[in-house]
Amino acid sequence: MAQQINVLTKTLIMLEQYTPGHSRNATEFMAARSLQTHGAFISPYLQPGMKILDCGCGPGTIAAGLAEAVGSSGQVIGVDSAESQIALARNRSMANLGFEVASVYRLPFADNTFDLVFSHALFEHLANPVKGIQELLRVLRPGGIAGLCSPDWGGFILSPANPQVDNAIGSYRALQEKNGGDTLAGRKLAGWLKEGDFLVEKLEARYECYPDSKVIAEYLAIQLEKTGVMEPAAALRQWALLPSSLFAQAWVSAIGLKMEE
Repeated sequence: MAQQINVLTKTLIMLEQYTPGHSRNATEFMAARSLQTHGAFISPYLQPGMKILDCGCGPGTIAAGLAEAVGSSGQVIGVDSAESQIALARNRSMANLGFEVASVYRLPFADNTFDLVFSHALFEHLANPVKGIQELLRVLRPGGIAGLCSPDWGGFILSPANPQVDNAIGSYRALQEKNGGDTLAGRKLAGWLKEGDFLVEKLEARYECYPDSKVIAEYLAIQLEKTGVMEPAAALRQWALLPSSLFAQAWVSAIGLKMEE
């Protein structure tokens, strides 16, 4: 049975690819995120002494905020499948914060280990998000909380309108879908949680308005150029130079509860 699980996990990983990659640009983009800016939806559920798992923790900035929130009596463990990200995250020195290389499809923890699991900007890249959610359910204690957040590319607000910019966004969406992800993941989080046997307690959406459109434009353009999509990438960069450019991205967060046994 264990061998069958290993084969399935390896197959899923082969089917998917993390579209942003782990370049310096992508890592700095992720490292700018914090609990306050991108994890505020989970803050009302945080309590001192909690044991928390952060899945897809990247360079660990949000995990550090979680560790501060639960205090010295709590514990936060961040996991990411990329060794380079875990190496960066381990530079954060906090007594109640640790990091491990691991896949969300096969977490190296016993059943009923955590009080809360958190995952930001991961599930939109998974070929089988429900399997990942089932693994979160396994490591959560009965009555535990899952907090997930993913973007929904069906809700962008881009201004001023530009057909070439629309083409660039469409090209990036196609790339992520080809890599095994789902650019409409935000609106599907609740359904995935239900399918994974969670009770959905809360679902909400917000917009992130990038104060500097050039930052997100560069982040997307680099990935497009890697696949030979040159003209839309250049148009996106040019559009972002406009003082009036607005790039607003929709995010959906979902809170799920593991039912008591």
